[in-house]
Amino acid sequence: MEIQGKVAIVTGASMGIGEATARLLARKGAKVVLTSRSFDKLEALAKALPGALVVPADMAKEAEVRMMVAKALAHMGRVDILVNNAGRGYDAPVEHIRTDLLRDLFELDLIGPLVAMQQVIPQMRAQGGGFISNISSGLALMHLPGMSAYAAMKRALVGISLTAREELKADKIGVNVVYPYMTLTEFEKNTLKHEAREWKSNAGDEGGFKPPDSAEDVARKIVEGIESEAAEVFVHEWMQHRQEQG
Repeated sequence: MEIQGKVAIVTGASMGIGEATARLLARKGAKVVLTSRSFDKLEALAKALPGALVVPADMAKEAEVRMMVAKALAHMGRVDILVNNAGRGYDAPVEHIRTDLLRDLFELDLIGPLVAMQQVIPQMRAQGGGFISNISSGLALMHLPGMSAYAAMKRALVGISLTAREELKADKIGVNVVYPYMTLTEFEKNTLKHEAREWKSNAGDEGGFKPPDSAEDVARKIVEGIESEAAEVFVHEWMQHRQEQG
């Protein structure tokens, strides 16, 4: 997809990968709709991005997601690109996963992106096409102890994304999924964590961790995926090998 002149919604745009992606899309000529719960951070970012629109919303609340897309359409007249980036992690061994926290995670990491897709698809179909990029995680391809809750949400997002890609081909609406690696953002700081941390020492290292990526590195991969309309975007090649191994 050609990005110049397009309207792009970026969720979780107030920091990290979302902010970097919004900046890069704007540099490539898109008008961006910035969404997160942090109004002040979005306002500061919007000042640096010509034509940007700030629409605060909690992506864990379905009504706010619907309102966000409606405001974007009312102001911009169309939506060409949706980047579903907002999300939160949860570290806990299976034995100690709190079901209340898992339900909260489900609303933010899976239902929020799904509702946003459902809101933009009819508009994209009416205007002759569009593109949806859902940000998953490398954890969706791995089996790291303590990460099952988050990995499960991100695997579910993969399933929805790739199925939607097949369903929407005839409407010229592309859908892909992006698998970031560890990234230098505040994601870990905001991750929900099990109170007892002793289990971490036995988690293993899956062969050794590589240095984390910058948010800008991941944003470049996301935008490249939108431009190429690739079904799956692996921030590192070794991730693809993990998927092929099953």
